[in-house]
Amino acid sequence: MKRTATTLLLLFVIVVGFAKSPKYVFYFIGDGMGPSHILGTELFMGEMSGVIGRPHKLNLTGLPHSAFVTTYSASNGVTDSAASGTALATGGKTYNGAIGYAPDGSNLYSVAHAAQQAGYAVGVSTTVCINHATPSAFYAHQNSRNNYPQIADEMLTAGYDFYAGGDPANISDNHRETLYRKAEEQGYSIARGFEDYKEKRDNAERMILFQERVATEIPYTIDRDSNDLTLAQITEAGIEFLKGKSKKGFFFMVEGGKIDYASHSNDAATMMQEVLDFDRAIAVALDFYKKHSKETLIIITADHETGGLVLGNRSDYTLNLKALAGQKVSADKMKEIIRQAADKKALSWDEAKELLTENFGLWKESEVRSEAEKNLKQLFTDAMNSSGDKRNDLLNTLVNVARTVVARSAALSWASGNHSGTFVPLFAIGSGAEEFNGVIDNTDIPKMIKRIAKY
Repeated sequence: MKRTATTLLLLFVIVVGFAKSPKYVFYFIGDGMGPSHILGTELFMGEMSGVIGRPHKLNLTGLPHSAFVTTYSASNGVTDSAASGTALATGGKTYNGAIGYAPDGSNLYSVAHAAQQAGYAVGVSTTVCINHATPSAFYAHQNSRNNYPQIADEMLTAGYDFYAGGDPANISDNHRETLYRKAEEQGYSIARGFEDYKEKRDNAERMILFQERVATEIPYTIDRDSNDLTLAQITEAGIEFLKGKSKKGFFFMVEGGKIDYASHSNDAATMMQEVLDFDRAIAVALDFYKKHSKETLIIITADHETGGLVLGNRSDYTLNLKALAGQKVSADKMKEIIRQAADKKALSWDEAKELLTENFGLWKESEVRSEAEKNLKQLFTDAMNSSGDKRNDLLNTLVNVARTVVARSAALSWASGNHSGTFVPLFAIGSGAEEFNGVIDNTDIPKMIKRIAKY
């Protein structure tokens, strides 16, 4: 009996030791995406179909394994994106504001770096600037996230195979030109848009994929035109490019960065479109998974929750999320539209109302109470009697008020325009995904990936 038990234990150790590790690892990060962002988007899709509930589930919630993730930083119970990005990338806690940099001043190296050292191809992508907090945590080491020029330079120091997103932000035009020249000298092809990528991919040693025009972020989904990149296109390009760069496989981080931006603005309609854009990118990875199910691991999580989103704020316990469908542009775009209209001519209140109805659904999908209309009209009148920055500030405030009218009609609310310290979800599928369960910390995720993938 003792010999049998010993034999079984030995067999178990051998099986575990030779368990097949994933060849392809996807790491999706929905910046600012909390549980209510996900459920709210599903409930919105339900209401648009005339159903209460979740008849149309997001791809991410259909994955078989899930967990709750804590997000506190080394310096506070509420994290910023630099500390949380560092935790998700490196497995180390740091203070708010630091990028790949420990409280003791030492560098923290990411799971992407470990994959590269192990001979895997590596990609880092986002919908915001490529030197923003989350993507940069996978390649940079800075004591401040505000060291944008130095962070941009570290892209080339890391030397990953594929980068995609918005052009580096907060650097001079001269610095940007120098950076791109050095990138080309190091073997990078810089593609402007998805079609340009397809033309350059076959002859490219390494790839950087940006918008057709220089832009530090990809426009909100709700505001995009046909020439703008989508996160699904970035994911498709990254898979295709990385798959041919190493026989060992690849590690690919994909960030939906503007879920966070919309949540900071308390812009629910725009946020939900960003969640849907993020989920379409996940669908691309799942299509790849279906063809390589035994050698692929997909992890989806968030760096923190933004906004303290509450679904339902009425005493009669009702939601009316379909009111969000009346909003056709982001709040940022609406501000631009009304400012431009006011600058062109002496805009009347009736014309301003028409713009708010056409673009935000006010007086149509969203009820405007008399007190709210009075407030909107007064802001408009004051704006048209002003000029310059004061006029713009008043028109911006008018759009902010209009945005709260839409939220009130939808029966949702926001606790703040900042991050919260709540749990965020994690979803997983594939080789090793069963290990992600229960309540874990954000620092556990890259450590688990490295162990499972044997980097």
